[in-house]
Amino acid sequence: ELVQRELPVTLVTQDTNLRVKANALEVPVMRYLNSSGSNGFYDGMKTIQVEKNLIHQLLLQDSIDTTELNQEVVDLDDFLPNEGLHLINGSGVNEDLLAIYREEDKHFQILERLDNVWGVKPRNPEQRLAMEYLLDPDIHVVSLSGKSGTGKTLLALAAGLQLMLTSNLYTRMLVSRPIFPMGRDLGYLPGDAQEKLAPWMQPIFDNLELLINNPASKSTSKRDSYHELMNRGMLIVEPLTYIRGRTIPNQYMIVDEAQNLTPHEMKTIVTRVGEGTKIVLTGDPNQIDNPDVNLSSNGLSMLVESFKESSMSGHVRFTSCERSPLAELAATLL
Repeated sequence: ELVQRELPVTLVTQDTNLRVKANALEVPVMRYLNSSGSNGFYDGMKTIQVEKNLIHQLLLQDSIDTTELNQEVVDLDDFLPNEGLHLINGSGVNEDLLAIYREEDKHFQILERLDNVWGVKPRNPEQRLAMEYLLDPDIHVVSLSGKSGTGKTLLALAAGLQLMLTSNLYTRMLVSRPIFPMGRDLGYLPGDAQEKLAPWMQPIFDNLELLINNPASKSTSKRDSYHELMNRGMLIVEPLTYIRGRTIPNQYMIVDEAQNLTPHEMKTIVTRVGEGTKIVLTGDPNQIDNPDVNLSSNGLSMLVESFKESSMSGHVRFTSCERSPLAELAATLL
């Protein structure tokens, strides 16, 4: 005669509401802890202190051979494809060098200092490295993460305008954001599809207006605006709702606020990319409005961890807020 044994059962879920209901019903419940990325997120760049004489010597070169660096200082086994190397002067003088590890040749490519890209000049090494990824057509997936005010969206749009209107590498720029309200939703909005979408896409429009009207930009006509780019079919702003089944070739694609995407939604979006298309994903995993994902299980964090060993991708995690001193203080303290 078989004896039926009662085995303990635990409900594992990311849904906060479901966990509350389970506790009320005295059902054992726990949150799903994904090991991917839980021990620390990939930064995309390593900062190392070296002697100033070494920096002066390396600045005269275009690349750094691995034999020129002491293995105790730089261990190639610790570097991933396209990862940044930031060498700073250990004696306190404000001197540095920025390079990218090229895995195919086993060397570091030293980056030249950029004046500006469409009127935007990188203000820190993280932004400089991000701009290199954005302007490189061989890096097809670029992910930019970091707190608000670090310049993620502005840099992505500036590089897109440069590559589309000046370099003519892409036929159009497609910008999209997931539709998730912060706090209480306002409900249904009046108007057609574009009018309903306008409040969600207003941060994109603000950045585009700033870039196009920037006196230092390379815009051929100051009367150009994002409205004219949209009328000419060179700029498309749309939600991600209807992207399934599409193929997007020869375009510069930006997905803003990507931390609100689930891994399944992220896979659906990236698999839409066609031949000759570059996709840029920006977001802050610490500002998630989607209750179904968390810091480590959101689509942006999962993509960074999955693509970090691919030579087709580049990632930078921003830490310096450049919006304003008040925004920097609020992002740090609140």
